Amino acid sequence: MSDLTKRICLLGGGFAGLYTALRLNELPWQNDSKTEIILVDQGDRFLFSPLLYELVTGEMQSWEIAPPFSELLANTSVQFRQQKVTGIDLNNREIKLENLESLNYDKLVISTGSKTSKETIKGGQKYGLTFRSLNDAYLLREKLRNLENSGQEKIRVAIIGGGYSGVEIACKLADRLGEKGRIRIIEKGAKILKQSPTFNQESAQKALEIRKIWLDFETEVTEITQDSISLLYKGEEDTIPVDLVIITVGNQISDLISDLPLTNNDKGQLKINDNLQVLDNRNIYAIGDVAEAKDETGKMLPPTAQTAIQQADYCAWNIWASLNKRPLLPFKYQPLGEMITLGKDNATLTGLGLEIEGIPGYLTRRLVYLYRLPTWEHKFKVALNWIINN
Repeated sequence: MSDLTKRICLLGGGFAGLYTALRLNELPWQNDSKTEIILVDQGDRFLFSPLLYELVTGEMQSWEIAPPFSELLANTSVQFRQQKVTGIDLNNREIKLENLESLNYDKLVISTGSKTSKETIKGGQKYGLTFRSLNDAYLLREKLRNLENSGQEKIRVAIIGGGYSGVEIACKLADRLGEKGRIRIIEKGAKILKQSPTFNQESAQKALEIRKIWLDFETEVTEITQDSISLLYKGEEDTIPVDLVIITVGNQISDLISDLPLTNNDKGQLKINDNLQVLDNRNIYAIGDVAEAKDETGKMLPPTAQTAIQQADYCAWNIWASLNKRPLLPFKYQPLGEMITLGKDNATLTGLGLEIEGIPGYLTRRLVYLYRLPTWEHKFKVALNWIINN
């Protein structure tokens, strides 16, 4: 990198990182050869995670929801490095990579996301499954196939967490397993989807009841073994048999980020200002799950794709503006509602004055997510496949 070249490095290729990179590529740089945009991720594919549940039921294929970065960035000036980040030297503005290579930067975007922590539950690391990545979906499908082919009469699944992910995966599993499925959601609170609008809560409750999914409220998991799970309810512990346990709670920021000499909260998230810059260094931006994001009233924003995509637009603009001596824009979150898949051909949607469920909700959700796919080329390929196969 020459002294005149400005380099923007983005760590993490999820919604926050990839969409920021794509937006940076679209902005009117005066001299593209003097600006490098480098996206770093240890995987080779972007994952459109809200559609990951469709892999369990076979409603969608892997290439539709997890296109390669090389394909998405083929017609852009964004460089992609498939590497694991092993360290960040803030003083020297240097990123250390696993292959002993390093990258210097002028502007840095930290968008490494979070992971589900299994260590907080005894036996969770060994026997619990998570559902956040493509590999998670592949592993779950493999275990389901083995159970379905085993000849056993019932397949018992316990899902820890009654939030969005827990409810969505429960409905998809119930539709896949049918009469063989015995599914329960274990929630330490008093209700499911506690942050959702009432309409979505009621639609989800109805979907769970129709599918005979058992709900254990005010219950904690004390231990997971190979074929059982121990539950604590009002001081009494009970152990029940299970075939699969899926953990959907306990988001954790990587130690690499939470241990940086930057201001963070008790969850390890980096604290940021209104312009999405970390409090201690205006050359570093933090967005997505890794950042403590708030709306204009100071309310914490949910770690969703919607939040990350909106942050990406502002982040890209502010980086461009800071390098072109233009004013930065404070982030303003626009609540567009929420969508929840509730099994095959069923979803609920609340937002912008609309309340939709059932097949209309399913179709609306599909169309919205089609529009949200990262590039027009990929949108066209997916849309064409849907038309041909439906």
